[in-house]
Amino acid sequence: MNLIIDTGNTRTKLALFQGREMVAFSSFEGIDEKNIIQFCESNSFIKNAILSSVKEYSPEIDAYLQQRYTTFLFGQFTSVPVVNKYCTPETLGKDRLAGVVGARQLIPANDILVIDAGTAITYDFVTASGEYLGGSISPGIAMRYKALNTYTDRLPLLEFYGDAKLIGDDTSSSIFSGVLNGTVAEMEGIIQQYRNLYPDVKIIITGGDHNYFDKRLKIKTFAAPNLVLEGLNLILDFNIETQ
Repeated sequence: MNLIIDTGNTRTKLALFQGREMVAFSSFEGIDEKNIIQFCESNSFIKNAILSSVKEYSPEIDAYLQQRYTTFLFGQFTSVPVVNKYCTPETLGKDRLAGVVGARQLIPANDILVIDAGTAITYDFVTASGEYLGGSISPGIAMRYKALNTYTDRLPLLEFYGDAKLIGDDTSSSIFSGVLNGTVAEMEGIIQQYRNLYPDVKIIITGGDHNYFDKRLKIKTFAAPNLVLEGLNLILDFNIETQ
């Protein structure tokens, strides 16, 4: 059984995979050694593990995993089943690379654009032949709300993920319109640019805010909420098979 640990900017996700099937899942804020140990000790059939983190964390977590399992720490030198054409692989977010690996499993032999709607919104493109070319990064919804509040004197800090009017008739509804409608328009515009270059491109959307956008985009997308975890599981199996 495979243990997958994925620490993003906001939360840590833990998952157990039996083959390609996820059989257990847990999530918590930050990256906490006690939570990881508790999850591991409640699942005695773990054999292999992979840890991917975009944040610094206690080296005791690595030691705990390596003492118990065949463990891989996902980094720039970890083997992956795609050709990474990114010019600066040392700066590439691990979740971005894991996402395209997962996407290739879901929709093989297709050009794919992966949209990960989380703290940041990332767009990542992998070709039908398995070459990861890169993509783009923009602020997520919460980050846009926070930026408007932080960099102005009078705009309030808001939180809202519902339907926004196009024409805001007060400050709050104007912010909702700009942030929510603007982000949807951004996504649709970027998707269309990829379609202009790659007419048969498939769109997969994942991340903590994927439900919001999947319901509102006019363009057909495939929702895959566990895409990064699935990609990390594939990367773990790939390294076990090739070591």
